[in-house]
Amino acid sequence: MSAPKFTTLGCRLNAYETEAMKELSGQAGLSDAVIVNTCAVTSEAVRKARQEIRRLRRENPGARLIVTGCAAQTEPETFAAMDEVDAVIGNAEKMRASTWAGLAGEFETEPVQVDDIMSVTETAGHLIDGFGTRSRAYVQVQNGCDHRCTFCIIPFGRGNSRSVPAGVVVEQIKRLVDKGYNEVVLTGVDLTSWGADLPATPQLGNLVQRILRLVPDLARLRISSIDSIEVDDALMDAIATQPRLMPHLHLSLQHGDDMILKRMKRRHLREDAIRFCQTARALRPDMTFGADIIAGFPTETEAMFENALAMVAECDLTWLHVFPYSPRPGTPAARMPQVNGSDIKARAARLRKAGDQQVARHLAAQQGKTHRVLMENAHMGRTEQFTEVRFVAAQLEGQVVTTKIRGVDGGRLTA
Repeated sequence: MSAPKFTTLGCRLNAYETEAMKELSGQAGLSDAVIVNTCAVTSEAVRKARQEIRRLRRENPGARLIVTGCAAQTEPETFAAMDEVDAVIGNAEKMRASTWAGLAGEFETEPVQVDDIMSVTETAGHLIDGFGTRSRAYVQVQNGCDHRCTFCIIPFGRGNSRSVPAGVVVEQIKRLVDKGYNEVVLTGVDLTSWGADLPATPQLGNLVQRILRLVPDLARLRISSIDSIEVDDALMDAIATQPRLMPHLHLSLQHGDDMILKRMKRRHLREDAIRFCQTARALRPDMTFGADIIAGFPTETEAMFENALAMVAECDLTWLHVFPYSPRPGTPAARMPQVNGSDIKARAARLRKAGDQQVARHLAAQQGKTHRVLMENAHMGRTEQFTEVRFVAAQLEGQVVTTKIRGVDGGRLTA
């Protein structure tokens, strides 16, 4: 009888939920099983999930193979039809103890358990006290999305937006700090929508300020990807006044051309993004930005792409996540006039090159500066701006070390 094996594809939230499933399956006594937590963000992600399932079946011929995650939620029939798969469970079902009790054989269950995700109205605080390294813990505060961007299938995998109450979040972070974590990252599908479904409709800035006030021993609080147009005044105030809130924001920009942004059904225009970056950096001069940008969205002309490319410099973006557009069946964008595949590839390469140049500029500017670095292992840590630093001498994992930057080696700083 062997413990279940888990494979996680996709985002940090999936990784968080895998940790929750490990606890739930362990409590249920599930054994001899392989669980694949899938991603559905692109058609390529679904293809990779199928490929991974076939590989895992070859390597684990006697185990039950269970598929869950966003791809299982949006395409349960696809995975149920695979000979390699024994059970398919949805995104809501995977967080229920009863699901894992059934899979462990306590009672008979259907091989496909995927309900309407849009009917889910709560996100439980799963109380997973950190995962990954000893240095950084991730806390899920929100799930789902109420927006309907034309390229995105994720709302149909995650459901509508729902928030974890602030009190639950604060208590979880207190436990994490008591266990020795120096940095906590708030995660969610649409983080800036946090609170809209809670009594009195608090906003993300209120949550950030409450955490920093009620958990004074938390050294570093970081927030993951945000929608800049939804940032509230309290969050801007925290950026300006709270040094324990890390000066690194990853922005869900997606493009830099107004027509493409409208066709994507984004809620901001080009000038909104530029203004936000200028304002945030004025409040916090050491702020760095990451961003998601899609290359080759349907109808994108060369001039429209140039607007996206120019945004990299105009917003002074440092850490780019570049996504070559691929049509996702079931989304409005998949029915729009498509851009030639070779053009998409070339434009993505140009964006990545611009991103590499921005990283090089950022690294060069850090030489000789003093940084506080959170150690992820004995020889590698990250600055407050999330820049990787390589140390010659071993440091204590999980500790925040003050050091002077000596140089640059590849894509990282040295100390």
